[in-house]
Parts: sequence; structure tokens; C-alpha cells
Amino acid sequence: MGAPRCPLCEWEDAAIHYLDGRRPYLRCPRCDLIFVPAEAHLSPEEERAEYDLHQNDPADPGYRRFLARLLVPLRVVRPPPARVLDFGCGPGPALASLLTEAGYAVECFDPFYAPDETVFQRRYQVITATEVVEHLAAPGQELRRLWALLEPGGVLAIMTQRATEAWRFPSWHYVRDPTHVAFFSAASFRWLADHLGARLSLPLADVALLQRQ
Repeated sequence: MGAPRCPLCEWEDAAIHYLDGRRPYLRCPRCDLIFVPAEAHLSPEEERAEYDLHQNDPADPGYRRFLARLLVPLRVVRPPPARVLDFGCGPGPALASLLTEAGYAVECFDPFYAPDETVFQRRYQVITATEVVEHLAAPGQELRRLWALLEPGGVLAIMTQRATEAWRFPSWHYVRDPTHVAFFSAASFRWLADHLGARLSLPLADVALLQRQ
């Protein structure tokens, strides 16, 4: 059998990037995504059990400060008021609270905790995905679906730590989370922006803003 197809760009020539004894990590030569092949993913039940262990309290000041860093560059390119979809909001939608406080009108979706798919029948001026894309089994498919929901001038705001030098990968804490299966680099976001025809901004080391022209 050939190498697994890249879940972002669908290229077929991904090569082994790293093996850690639990699962393989492949790197796509086309879009630079590092990904775990589907056969090494957790089951939905195992994935949900891992998320239930997370302690992301919406009232925790440190967690709010962490998420609030996304709002600073977002408000520059798409200030409130605006309609927002918080995609992958988790059990405690802390970002939705921050966005609402800032003057945005927010709807939430999460496949485990807020699975109302009617949100995909509407259009938005901002879609946020904070600490989400690294969990996606099919990031290309999901991001294209979200992109289609954006109005002209709308912004897809993504927060995820970016892969850098190969030698750092084995000790990177992102790798230790078994629910993390897609690792974006700056080059991955540049490929995505070119593919979508988006204006790309990388204002922080873990923030990417893609704006519809």
C-alpha cells in the first residue's frame, strides 16, 4: 500500500517524520503538515474520555488571559459587532464569553459538547478555532467547510502551536497529547491561504488569521 493521503492537501507522498513507540508521525512534502495516520487515532469514545479530563475552567483568569491573546489581532482586522461561530468550543466556552463581552454575537459548536449542526446553515463574519485544528482527523475538509460559511471580508481565526525545527519535535508537549493528530507549521498555513485565496496573517507564534478577500 502507498503512503497515507495528507489530510490537509491530499498529497500521497508523505514520509515518516518521527516514531515515538506509540504512533507514527508523517510529514507532507507539499503543505508541510505533520500528521498521525488514521489507523493510529483514538476512537471517538477514547477521544471524549481524554477531553473530559481537561480542566479548562472558563472562570480561570490564566485561561482567560491565554485565550484573550486571540482577541487583540482579531479586533484589528474584524472589530465588533460581528457574527461569530466558535468552532470546537469545548465543555466550557470561555472564548465565547470573552467574545460576547467584547461585543461580538457568538454561536458555538463542538462535536461532543455542543453538537447543534444547524450552525452550519448560517454565515458568519468571524469563525474561531482555538486549540482545535490539532485535533482534526480531516483538517482540510473541516477548514474548507468553515471557509464556505464566511462572508466576504470574514476572518477564520485559528489558535494552535506551530511545528518548527524537526529536532524540537520529539520533546514538544503537543506530541504527548494522544488527541493531537495534525501539526501545522507556518508553511502549512501559507499553503492553506494560497489554496483558499485568503489573506494570511501570523501575528503570534500560535495564531493564524485567514481573511476572505
